[in-house]
Amino acid sequence: MLRTALMLCLLATPAAAQQAVPCDWVARADAIVEPWEDNTATFANGKVRLALMDVIEPAAGAFHILILSPPSDEMGGRQCRTLGASENVGFSDVDWSSLDAGYDPAVGLIFDLNVRVYDGIDFVPRWLRFTLNQATGVIGARLK
Repeated sequence: MLRTALMLCLLATPAAAQQAVPCDWVARADAIVEPWEDNTATFANGKVRLALMDVIEPAAGAFHILILSPPSDEMGGRQCRTLGASENVGFSDVDWSSLDAGYDPAVGLIFDLNVRVYDGIDFVPRWLRFTLNQATGVIGARLK
């Protein structure tokens, strides 16, 4: 009953834009989808790492993308962000094998992959594009 109430609350709230947020409970190592070697990737000579995360609940939005990237903090640690459909809800599915990366000097790294989002009625296939500016750490994302 609590799950049902939580899901109804999530569905009743307005849809938020895709966003990358500072790492929190989503970024737990035990949430990296197994096998790790098939669900992580590095770019920019190893300075950028992406990992597919499954946090289990809410089931309709359990998948997030972990992003470790420059700029580094004063101790040399990379910034850590998670990307989901909204701040607290991920995607209902992520086709990690569809991950494609490119680079545009005016934008930075560009990543594309197929995802599914729950629209309150059905699981809708979408195309996610997100960008990463390594100099500023800015991550932009949009669904098509």
